[in-house]
Amino acid sequence: MAKYVDGYVVPVPKRNIEAYRKIARKCGKIWREHGALEYKEYVAEDVQSGKLTSFPQSVQAKRGETVVFAYVTYKSRAHRDRVNKKAMEDPRMQEFCDPKKKMPFDPSRMFWGGFKILVSE
Repeated sequence: MAKYVDGYVVPVPKRNIEAYRKIARKCGKIWREHGALEYKEYVAEDVQSGKLTSFPQSVQAKRGETVVFAYVTYKSRAHRDRVNKKAMEDPRMQEFCDPKKKMPFDPSRMFWGGFKILVSE
């Protein structure tokens, strides 16, 4: 059972969803190979802008963009730290970490964080 989760939210232009999916699949494979328990990514289907905040507002979504919500599960925070270190050092990740390479989304508006379980039914 997972005890720790990294969650993140990403703005993705709708026209780039397939390109993003290809990157997500590669990243998911890398994370799982290095020990992540699960790697899931979901594209927004029923999200509305709120009065104060919302998924689209949280990433300053622009016209023609959608939101991807994702999470990766681990045994613990220490396990997460080990897996993330290995994954980020994996040579295959260089393809995604090159600042000169155009990404199918704006990484400056992506946000993420680590969470411990509060309730698990």
